[in-house]
Amino acid sequence: MLSQEKITSLFDSFSKLNVLIVGDVMIDAYVWGKVDRISPEAPVPIIAANKRESRLGGAANVALNVQTLGANPILCSVIGNDAKGYEFIDILKKQNLETHGICQSESRITTTKFRLIGNNVQLLRVDEEITSPLSGADEDLLINKVEDLIAKQKIDVIIFQDYDKGVLTPRTIGAITDLANTNNIPTTVDPKKRNFWEYKNVTLFKPNLKELKEGLDTNTNLTHWDNLAHELNQFCLKQSIRTGMVTLSEHGVMILDAKNGAIQKHHIPAHIRNIADVSGAGDTVISTASLCLALGLPPEELAYIANLSGGLVCEYVGVVPINKTQLQNELYRLVSC
Repeated sequence: MLSQEKITSLFDSFSKLNVLIVGDVMIDAYVWGKVDRISPEAPVPIIAANKRESRLGGAANVALNVQTLGANPILCSVIGNDAKGYEFIDILKKQNLETHGICQSESRITTTKFRLIGNNVQLLRVDEEITSPLSGADEDLLINKVEDLIAKQKIDVIIFQDYDKGVLTPRTIGAITDLANTNNIPTTVDPKKRNFWEYKNVTLFKPNLKELKEGLDTNTNLTHWDNLAHELNQFCLKQSIRTGMVTLSEHGVMILDAKNGAIQKHHIPAHIRNIADVSGAGDTVISTASLCLALGLPPEELAYIANLSGGLVCEYVGVVPINKTQLQNELYRLVSC
């Protein structure tokens, strides 16, 4: 069971971990302004812009969460050899994140989501992206980069962060998983529908309830926890996945772990929160769970801490990484109750 001493030791140990994050990265660009009139050209509001900002998004937000938890994130992805690509690399440097895992491709653009916000209300989002799978040459580029990173330094866990933008393909997933298993590196997955069944022989697979239902293409009522446990268990058996964890929004998380032929099932209820925004909560959960997995934490304790971290970031507006001190103090408070 968790104790204050165990929590302290765990959080201190985060700083010893190197975490390789492979997946779709993007820039989240914002324009804020004031709206006080309608355009004479069309019935649309005019935003008088007064602030612009570009933030790290997608798998790069997982890297930020890993960083704020105290571990060393190594981000590996394919972006465009374009102006936004160089802007993305510049933002990484400003955040003190490593850039040598980033590959630039002549055949892709850097995914950018532009959000126009007037009077504190999002009025429009414009996406620039290519979502087709990587070309064979770019797949080679990514796989070789991961192989090089593993060869040159100790990697304690690999996170597959899938936003369905084409970086993670059946070939890249299979090759990187094989590299991880050959080198005894645990792997964790935050999936999307397109590649849902491509993740075989990974260590931990973490969809949310909607992603699980879509991925399984089932009409089974998965809000009945026995049904959910059965479907998740069958999926993990077929895919040779040791641990399945499903986030259930206000209902917490469920985790199933197969060890020595026995299935352990745990449902961790959510703590009551003042929810402001659920954006980015999944990134926080997979980040926290991955660090706990790398340090050998039991499944129930891993799920408990990851569930708590996801709830805490939902108290803030916008996509924000977890605050390590806040999470640690909250754990201290709960185990002392």
